[in-house]
Amino acid sequence: MNTELINDKEINGMFDNIKELIINSRNKVYQTVNTEMLNLYWNIGALIMKIQQGDERATYGETVLEKLSQKLADEFGRGFSKRNLERMRKFYVCFPIATTVSSQLSWSHYLELLKIEEEPKRKFYMKESINSKWSVRELQRQIASLLYERLILSKDKKKILELAEKGHELKESKDLVKDPFVLEFLDIKENTEYLESDLEKNILKHLKEFLLELGKGFMFVGSQVRLTLEEDHFYPDLIFYNRLLKCFVIIDLKIGKVTHQDIGQMQMYVNYYDREIKKRDENQTVGILLSTSKNKTIVKYTLPEDNKNIFSSSYKLHLPTEQELIDAVEEERKNLKLNDKK
Repeated sequence: MNTELINDKEINGMFDNIKELIINSRNKVYQTVNTEMLNLYWNIGALIMKIQQGDERATYGETVLEKLSQKLADEFGRGFSKRNLERMRKFYVCFPIATTVSSQLSWSHYLELLKIEEEPKRKFYMKESINSKWSVRELQRQIASLLYERLILSKDKKKILELAEKGHELKESKDLVKDPFVLEFLDIKENTEYLESDLEKNILKHLKEFLLELGKGFMFVGSQVRLTLEEDHFYPDLIFYNRLLKCFVIIDLKIGKVTHQDIGQMQMYVNYYDREIKKRDENQTVGILLSTSKNKTIVKYTLPEDNKNIFSSSYKLHLPTEQELIDAVEEERKNLKLNDKK
């Protein structure tokens, strides 16, 4: 028996164990330091507000901050500029109850959250950052893509309140769908010619970003996964699995308007997965037709009235403005009214 080989195995095993210990220890140190930093900044903010008698706009307080900043910088070095003291003050103003500050987020996360003036919106992004373990960069992207605004447009007042208090919860298949989906990370210019295959290839190149846009619980299964029905082969564009809703999610990419043939094909994909792939303890498969023009009227009259599993949604290749979202909703409401009259 090769003793050198045995020693190598022992050393590799010890290395893996020590590596795990070091990583866990570093994580604990980081967590402790982060918690203490947040406590420090919150308490500094509280003291500043006390000096200003609870009025963060008090003009005389600005002079106090200038002098205080200079003294702290002389004693402790960088990190206590007037701007940073203003941020600590706002930190306390936005989170006046210490227990609402979560050490699961870094000071850099909070700096992004402090830029949001509306409390419900700020609460939502805080909850989602914690629940989805967003990095600071991911948080910045979700704010820039107007995720909160896109979600509230289709919700009633009660659900909007839940969104702020609990974050985006997945309870049923329609909760998987955003309208529009924002795919600015694909770096495809709008009003240029591109094929559905180009769109799919770019999504696969930017799969991490696409999963972030899809939301929590998604896992990638495959692209162009072949389905064989007798002698015919079919290839859905993208297959995912959502572990929270315990269901497969099939996405087909379309350029232009969705047709009834597209819907019929998606219905076939969903039926196949429900009957041949999904297990008994899993929920029904969800199909999403992702297109430049979702054509809701065609969807409405092609699918049964009790449809809960096939959806048509649009996508944008740029970060939308809030006005664009409002205009899109108004246009949809007008179309629905016209269709109802017919």
